[in-house]
Amino acid sequence: MAHSMRFFAIVLLLAMLVMATEMGPMRIVEARNCDSQSHHFKGVCVSDTNCASVCQTEGFPSGHCRGFRHRCFCTRPC
Repeated sequence: MAHSMRFFAIVLLLAMLVMATEMGPMRIVEARNCDSQSHHFKGVCVSDTNCASVCQTEGFPSGHCRGFRHRCFCTRPC
């Protein structure tokens, strides 16, 4: 009887150990984006959609308006 209780305790401890290592904290990692001011965008940037379409003609995947002076910046993963 004592032998079976000890065996049960060891199995329970091992099961808890396995479950604890598999349920560790999960990290979500985001890629960094690099910004570059658009060379072809003219005027004040007021529309992110317009900025993004100009950036796509320059070879970037997207773009957005930024800053006090409302400039168009193209973005890409670093």
